[in-house]
Amino acid sequence: MPTSRRRRSALPLTLSATALLVPLATACSGSASDGAADGGQRLRVVMAFPPAQAMSPYGDDAVTLSRLAVIEGLTALGSDGAAKPALAASWKRDSAREWTFTLRKASFQDGTKLDPAAVVRSLTAAEKASPKPRVLSDTGITATAQGADTVRIVTDEADPLLPQRLANPSLTILSAAAYADGKADPAGHATGPFTLAAVKGAVSATLERNDTYWGAGAEAPGVDVTFVADGTARANALRTGAVDVAEYVPISQASLLGDGLVHEFPSARTNGLSLNTGSGVFADPAMRAAAREAIDSQALVKAVYEGRADTAQGLLGPGIPWAAAARTAPAGRAKAADKAQVAKTEEIVLATYTNRPELPEVASVVQQQLTARGFTVKQVVRDYAQLEADALAGKYDAFIQARNTLLDTADPVSYLASDFTCDGSFNISQLCDKRVDADVSKAAGTAGTDARHAAAAAAEADVLGTDALVPLLHERFVQGYDDSRVQGVSLDPMERTLITADTRVG
Repeated sequence: MPTSRRRRSALPLTLSATALLVPLATACSGSASDGAADGGQRLRVVMAFPPAQAMSPYGDDAVTLSRLAVIEGLTALGSDGAAKPALAASWKRDSAREWTFTLRKASFQDGTKLDPAAVVRSLTAAEKASPKPRVLSDTGITATAQGADTVRIVTDEADPLLPQRLANPSLTILSAAAYADGKADPAGHATGPFTLAAVKGAVSATLERNDTYWGAGAEAPGVDVTFVADGTARANALRTGAVDVAEYVPISQASLLGDGLVHEFPSARTNGLSLNTGSGVFADPAMRAAAREAIDSQALVKAVYEGRADTAQGLLGPGIPWAAAARTAPAGRAKAADKAQVAKTEEIVLATYTNRPELPEVASVVQQQLTARGFTVKQVVRDYAQLEADALAGKYDAFIQARNTLLDTADPVSYLASDFTCDGSFNISQLCDKRVDADVSKAAGTAGTDARHAAAAAAEADVLGTDALVPLLHERFVQGYDDSRVQGVSLDPMERTLITADTRVG
C-alpha cells in the first residue's frame, strides 16, 4: 500500500501553481482597498469549480451561485435540513399533491417586483429544462398563480418533501428578463444579497452588493471570485494573503496552513466508485463484487486523507446522524469472481476529476487495489467539465466521484432516485433494478421522519446489494479562511452556502 503523501514544511510554489496565481493575484490585488470607501472591504474568494454551464441554474453552477449568495428559492434549508422561509413567507399543504405558498414582498436585482407570475415562470422553466435538474428527477411540478401573492404547486405524485425540494438552487426564482433569450440568465435577475455583475468564462466572476435586498443587507460591498481548479494554488493564495476565503482546501495542505486558516467539519459527502452495470466488465455482478472486495477503505483514509476522513459505512455516512442506526445489511449480493477469473477480463477504464485534488490520488490507490485483485486498469483524469457527459453516457467502466448525498433536498431519497433508478438523471452506474426502483419510490412517498428514514435505509441496502457503487470513504470538508480577520463564512455540511450576507473582512 502506498505511503501517505505528507508535507510538513512550507514548500515553494510549483510552476503550475505560480502560473495559476498570477491572474488570481492580479484580479484581487486592488479589491480590498477599492471597497473601503463603500463601508467595508470587498471579499476575495477562490473557488474550485469553474462554471460548467455558463452559470445556468439547471446544473451544478446553481450550487456555485447559491454558495455565493446570488440566488434564492421559495424556501431555504436550516441546519437540521428542515425547510424555512425564503421568498415564500409561509406555506401549507392542501392535499397529498397540492400546496399553497404565500410570497413575501421582495424585488429582483433588476428592480422588478417578485410576484406569483415570476414564480410560475421560473418553476415552469425548470420543469421544462433539458436536461431536467436532478432535484426534479423523481417528480414533476405544476405551478399556477393564485391571487396577488400566492402560488399553488401541484406535484405529479404525493411529495411530503416539496418545501425542502423548493430550496434546491436549481429551482431559483428569477425575473422575466432572465428568460429573454430563451435561457435562464441569473446575472442581475436574481434576488440574493449579491448580484452577479460579470463572468469571465471559467476564470473569474464579479459580484456587487444588492442594495434592494429584502433581508439584512450584505456586509461586504462586493465579492471578487476566481476559479482555480488546482488545490495547491488555492491553498497558497490563502497562505500568501491573495484571497480571504479559499474553497475546499486540499488535505495535503491542511497541516501546512495551520488551525487558524483551516476549518474542518463533518459532511454528508460520500466518495464512491461507480461501476458501469450496463456494459463492459462490470455488467457482470460477480466482477462488481470482486471490485468491492478489492477496496480497502481504511488504507485510503490513511494514505490519501491523512486521517481527515471516515471509513466507508455505506452510501450514507456520519454526516447524516440517523443513518447508522437505520442501516440494514445488503442482501442478495453476487459471489465475487476469483483472481483467475478477473485476470481474464479486458482492460477497464477508471476515470475521475482534478477539481477535488484528493481524487486523482484516490484513483491511483484504487487502481493498485484493483490490480492486486487481477484487474487491468487504465486511468483517465481530467477536469470535471470534460468528464461529466461521458460519465453519464456510460463511457467509463468505473468512475470515482465525491457526492453530497443530501445536496438536492437535504433528504437522501432524491440522491437515491437520481443516481440509482432506471430513469435517474445522474445515473453514472447505469443501474436499472426493479427492486431498487420500487423501494426508492416507496421511500419517496413515505411521510413521518422515522418511517422515511427506515424506507431510505432499505433502498440504500438494495443499492449496495447490486454493487453498482462501492463506497470508498466519507469526506470531511476543509474550508480556508483566517478566522482572526474574516467572519461570517458558512460551514455548511449540505454545501448550499459559503459566502453569506454576514461574511465580511475585519
